Amino acid sequence: MENSYLRVGTTYYKIVYRPTISGEKSRVLLRWDKSTISYDEGKDYLSTIPKYEGFCCIPDHINYKQVINGFYNEYSPISHSISSAEYSADEIEKKIPNSLHFIKHIFGEQYELGLDYIKLLYEKPTQMLPILCLVSEERSTGKSTFIKWLKKIFEDNLTYVKGDSFGSQFNADWANKLLIAVDEVFFAKKEITERLKFLSTTNKDKLEAKGKDRIEVDFFAKFILCSNNETDFIKIDNNEIRFWVRKIPPIKTENTEFLKSLQSEVPLFLQYLFNRKYHTSKSSRMWFKPTLLRTNALKRLMFQNNNELERKMIESFYELFESVPEKKSIEFVPQDILNTIQRLFNDRDWTRNDVRKILKNNWGLQPQSQTLTYSKVYLNIDGDYCVTNNTGRYYSISKNTISQKFDEFDEFDERHIQSADNQ
Repeated sequence: MENSYLRVGTTYYKIVYRPTISGEKSRVLLRWDKSTISYDEGKDYLSTIPKYEGFCCIPDHINYKQVINGFYNEYSPISHSISSAEYSADEIEKKIPNSLHFIKHIFGEQYELGLDYIKLLYEKPTQMLPILCLVSEERSTGKSTFIKWLKKIFEDNLTYVKGDSFGSQFNADWANKLLIAVDEVFFAKKEITERLKFLSTTNKDKLEAKGKDRIEVDFFAKFILCSNNETDFIKIDNNEIRFWVRKIPPIKTENTEFLKSLQSEVPLFLQYLFNRKYHTSKSSRMWFKPTLLRTNALKRLMFQNNNELERKMIESFYELFESVPEKKSIEFVPQDILNTIQRLFNDRDWTRNDVRKILKNNWGLQPQSQTLTYSKVYLNIDGDYCVTNNTGRYYSISKNTISQKFDEFDEFDERHIQSADNQ
């Protein structure tokens, strides 16, 4: 029987089981005062409390050990044990229809990769894995249910965090977890993306809690991001290989008891994973070969991310034409459109040279060969569009051209997906 108290180093703790809304209990270690233990249990009781040199965090779901070389393992054991009943593979499959159906719904044509992903989480918890991103603009797709299901499987080793947690210096609440889930994610800052990328491929991190010194710890967490924004919930570039992005279709028939059905199948589902051979072999530090994870959803995200300035230029020109409808074409220099972007989007990440490259390389435009006077349309500090004369080696673009480009961006051109396939 588990002792209610323990001493780690010179500090006493009490093991408590905190009730949850679902009716289940969560095992928690709370710091407990030595004098309170003596008062409650008697002075002689202190000598019976097990003592440990310190904490460690060693994840294992199959051969879990609470104590390792005199250190107390902070990683939480899961309550599910593999069924001892002898079932054939076909028999087990028939007993876990909801689990397998749900994997097919989430991973689609990558069904076998999805099973490998969860098998790796269960059998090889220290293996680095890609950042799994589940996206869909539609509701009732099962993204949140998938995370809740993993929570039922891995219990206290999965935690939910807010997106801004990665910008905070304090990480003690999630640094020793197996899975870190972020729902409704939107990372506008590239610094957060870089932090995520670093954490997904490191085996060490600095754990920091309020009022305590930072300490280096083993880091093995995997990230799952869910978003209703398919094309710009995070900033990534065309060479990114650490993200696995899947667009999740809506569930046709909603079943309010589906999560309970999944939970009831967990022991046999783990038995199924344990018996099943891996469909893939380790081909990269994140196990999967990067080309296997290059989904259309990932390509779409890359395209939108890496054409952000072009999209903002088009929207800025569109606004200019809407505000001066009598104009069939607009004359401008790169600084003019850059100023408009800064005013409209409060975005100062770009330079005139960035704008000039898109005008010449993407749109095939050339400036006048010499400095001339042109009619400049601009957005003033009051938010009004004005027209004035200016001089420069100006470009010219028609209203029809901008309308066409606006439509192309609005309906994502599948040619860019094909282009990405050929890279």
